[in-house]
Order: sequence, then structure tokens, then C-alpha cells
Amino acid sequence: MGNPKILLVKLSSLGDVLHNLPIVWDLRTRYPNAQIDWVVEEGYVNLLEPLLSSPSFRGIDRIIPFGLRSWKRSPLSPKTWQAFSVFKKDLQAQTYDIVIETQGLLKSAIVCALASKSPNAIVAGLANATEFSGYEPLARTFYSQSVQVPSQCHAVDRSRWVMCSAMDIPLVSREINPQFYPQSFVEQIPNSSIFGLHRPYVLCFHSTARAAKRWPREDWITLGEALAKDGYQIVFPWGSAAERAISEALAMQVPHSLVPPAFSIDEAFSLIKGASLAVGVDTGLTHLAAVLDRPTVEIYCDSPLWKTEGYWSKRIRNVGDIEAPPSVEEVLAASRELLKN
Repeated sequence: MGNPKILLVKLSSLGDVLHNLPIVWDLRTRYPNAQIDWVVEEGYVNLLEPLLSSPSFRGIDRIIPFGLRSWKRSPLSPKTWQAFSVFKKDLQAQTYDIVIETQGLLKSAIVCALASKSPNAIVAGLANATEFSGYEPLARTFYSQSVQVPSQCHAVDRSRWVMCSAMDIPLVSREINPQFYPQSFVEQIPNSSIFGLHRPYVLCFHSTARAAKRWPREDWITLGEALAKDGYQIVFPWGSAAERAISEALAMQVPHSLVPPAFSIDEAFSLIKGASLAVGVDTGLTHLAAVLDRPTVEIYCDSPLWKTEGYWSKRIRNVGDIEAPPSVEEVLAASRELLKN
């Protein structure tokens, strides 16, 4: 296969998109002159922009925004149909030899069906669910190649299984450490001053969509008090009105802490880059800190460690496991160890 035209389909969410990034690097290693495009929910375009191809870097050639979330709010309006028509035209501007769908959902599979493909194109997707992951078996009917993966398979490894099967190459093992963002990009991210943060600060990502994945509030307070005594400002980000209320309640209990205003993904890069440490539950912003190779403590309460743990850096600590939340002592010890190094 010389210079194939490849379409990646991973629509959402934040953490899932991040854990799909390594296959761009894996593909470029073997096919430096391939065309690589990616369809993603429009809200996550900023996650992919640092990997856009340039004269000095070859990564993603085209990002194709998918506006399903906004379309669902008014599915019958002319504006929605016009936006869908623009998306379809953009998607079909290229004819693809390989389509790699690593989400296993019907909405992603339909994108694969809409794409313009060469006569013998391969459309590869998941043949089965991994434990504790969303999966819609009907999606398999849109693939020409269904890829069986282990039932317990890390999100990065799962994407690599599908990609390697589609390209008919040996499985990329964990011995080849996954890459996420170009080092040149990470180095030029400005340290955040957008919220008036001047002293050393620790980000506490307490928010997550599923309540069972949250760490107890009293544990966040105890952790925050201990790190504040060590001289760090504690920052409690949020993503919704309900989460903001929790952040404000936590901040009232932790001296010298801060609840920032809402921020964009671009601002999240800066906020994380400037932090001395990020501590968070199994959620997208915690994973963003881990892929940026910032000192990160990942807290697992009701999701399995093997599914998304950061295994690619010595600056990541993974504590707890499914139905086994870590103690404050464990999280504090991991935090202080990273802050000391």
C-alpha cells in the first residue's frame, strides 16, 4: 500500500478523542505520505488542531467537523439541513481507501457509510464491546472488516487493534509508547495567567458525568487543605452549573482556593500547562493533563484502571480501581511524590 487515503472516525468525547491520537503517529511512521483526515464532533476540533499538517510536520491533513449535537437540538430546521449538507459535501470531497472507526457506535458507522470510498475500500470497526464501554452491535453492518479486541482493552490499545487490522500490519504493542501531541506544540503552550493564577497551583478535576465515578467531597476537602498547607493554590474547575455549585462549596472549605470561570479547550491547554499538578477522576480533562505529560494523579472510583490509565509516563500515578476508590492518604502520597520530583 503506497500512499493510501485514510479517514479516521472518532467523534467524541474528550477523553476518547485523546486516546485515539496515537494512531495518527502510528500511521505516519509507516505511511509518511498518506492522506489522513479525521471526522470529529465540532466541539472537539481544537483537540486535533495541534496535529494539523504543516510544512514542518505531517499529521492530520483535514479535520472534518461533525455537528450532531447542535443538529439534534433542532433536527427539522432548514439551518440544520443546510449544515448537514455542508458536512456531507466536505466529507465526500475526498475518496478514501481506508476508513477506521474506533468508536463502535451507530452514529460513527453512519459517517463511514456517508464517506466517499474507492471500489475496494476497507471500512474497519469494532466487532465487539470492551467491558464498561458503550457499543452498538448494529454498527457492524456498516463495516467490511469487523475487528475482535480483548474484552479488557485499554482505549489506546483498542484503537491500535482496529488500525493495525485495517492496514494489515502487525499489532503495535505497548513497547512502542503512544505519542499524542508534538513536543514543539507542548513546549510553546503559554502558562496560564488568564484567571489571575500566580502562585503554584494544583488543579482538582472533581467533575464527571457519572456520579459513581466521583470521589467523595470530604476527601477533596481533606486533600485540598493538605496541599494548601504545602503552599499550593487549589483550583476547582467545572463544566456545568451543577458542577460549579460543587466547586464553590469545595472552595469555601479549602483556604486560598479558586473557582475559575468557564474556559475553552484552548484555555484548558494553558491552564494545565501552568499547573504544578493535576488531580482528577476518570474524566476528559484529567486525561488531557496525562497526555500533555503533566504531573497527574488519576483517581478511579467506579471505572476500571485498565480502561484508560496513563501508562506512558513516569509523571502519572493511577490510584483506586472499579468499586475500590482510593483513600485520601493514597492520593495525597501520590500527589506529594509527583510534586517533589
